[in-house]
Parts: sequence; structure tokens; C-alpha cells
Amino acid sequence: MDSILVRDLRVEVLIGIHKRERHVAQVVSIDLDIGIPGEAVFASDRVADTIDYEQVALGIKALAASGHFKLVETFADRIARLLTDDFKAPWVRVSAAKIGILPNAKFVGVSIERGKR
Repeated sequence: MDSILVRDLRVEVLIGIHKRERHVAQVVSIDLDIGIPGEAVFASDRVADTIDYEQVALGIKALAASGHFKLVETFADRIARLLTDDFKAPWVRVSAAKIGILPNAKFVGVSIERGKR
């Protein structure tokens, strides 16, 4: 399957279940595999025939700024919905991880896969 890759996209987001996490933004690292919507882009060489990763990054940043998320799972699911619904990706794999949240662990997060609804 053909896909667009984005690795270690970092956004600040209010995320977590603890009281302090409702008021202090944390950095979340996001990895994306975004299914390319068809083969037209390979012949056309036009961004209009694929998914613009700059717009994806801006959309995720706006989503992160939209409010508080209790769980990383919820945030990852909202990103997947954004990609399949708004950007028309046929499928996505989203990994989202809070950095440095546990002692002796580089990050803690989730990875989800979704297809077009």
C-alpha cells in the first residue's frame, strides 16, 4: 500500500487525567502513515491529487489546540478521523505518544489504524 509518512511530528496539547494535566500543555509525538488516495498523483505530479502533509500538520495542530483530551487514545482517534473524513485518506495508522511521562521510558502512547468510514 502506498502511503505518506510523517514521523515525530510534535505538538503541544492539554492531555491527561491528572489535575495538573488540565492546565499544562505536554508535548506529544505523532507518527503517521496516511494512505494515498489513488494513483493519479504519480502521473500528474500535482499536490491536488494527493494529501498535502503541510495541511495535515496544521490540522493536527488546530485539533491539539481545540481543548483538553483525557486520553492519548482519544487524541489519536480524533487525528485518524480528521485524516479519513477531512483529508479523504483511504486508511491511516496514527501513533501518538507522550514524551518523558514515565521514569525510565522514552515515551508512552498508542498506535491505531482506521479505514475510511
